[in-house]
Amino acid sequence: MALRGLEGRVAAVTGAASGIGRALAVELSRRGAHLALCDIDEEGLSETETRCALAGVKVTTRRVDTSRGDEVQAWADAVVAEHGRVNLAVNNAGVALVSSVRTMTIDDLRWVMDVDFWGVVYGTKAFLPYLEAAGEGHIVNISSVFGLVSVPTQSAYNAAKFAVRGFTDALRMELEIARSPVSCTTVHPGGVRTNIARRARVDPGAEEVGGRLDDFPARFDRVARTSPEAAARRILSAALANRRRVLVGADAHGIDFVSRLPAGLYQRVLVAGARAGSRFNR
Repeated sequence: MALRGLEGRVAAVTGAASGIGRALAVELSRRGAHLALCDIDEEGLSETETRCALAGVKVTTRRVDTSRGDEVQAWADAVVAEHGRVNLAVNNAGVALVSSVRTMTIDDLRWVMDVDFWGVVYGTKAFLPYLEAAGEGHIVNISSVFGLVSVPTQSAYNAAKFAVRGFTDALRMELEIARSPVSCTTVHPGGVRTNIARRARVDPGAEEVGGRLDDFPARFDRVARTSPEAAARRILSAALANRRRVLVGADAHGIDFVSRLPAGLYQRVLVAGARAGSRFNR
């Protein structure tokens, strides 16, 4: 079922220290929702808390490593203890890795999967019983346009984001079958102006398939046309409308179209573009 509004509801948001997570927290506070926020960046989280508290809503924060299931569960328990209930859980925390499969370390792959996929699983599992107990709830899981198409140097991120998509789609159907008072939405953002590219781990070995990578953050900035604030509004509108999936940004709609083409067609185009770019950048 769809949430019947946000005013007076309690929302839990991971990765709330910056980017989409912060924008969601601020927009939720503006709409009268009480907030439970977490991140590993305590300084950024404190700044988000200050901004949201100006709206006169209750805001609690906690340092949580979402790759650790025990920490996520302890936080969910604390949220309900502090707020009395929870109505919206947004699993937003994420990291990025630029690497080829050939040179990628297993530790780097595990890092991406632990945060971008398992963090979503832990958040969903921890909050779902509390959402159902509240009698009205929604889960928002952040995937990516890289959960729609695969891209060279993004195998780990692709794996995690495709997994989020599959996990959340299956969850949505299970909740409908059970006639649960909780529903869920998968979000596929395109280029959103956040710090994820600057904080990404970049493997120099990936230059064999991706060309120069020293300007990766700058290149990301050039194509990231959607503001975090616009993304937050789009995400919340989709949750309130009980949408199964939401595309964020004009580029996301274009990539969604590409994902419907024969795999051999779009992949050959990406291969040709990567080869040309690699030659040009050397």
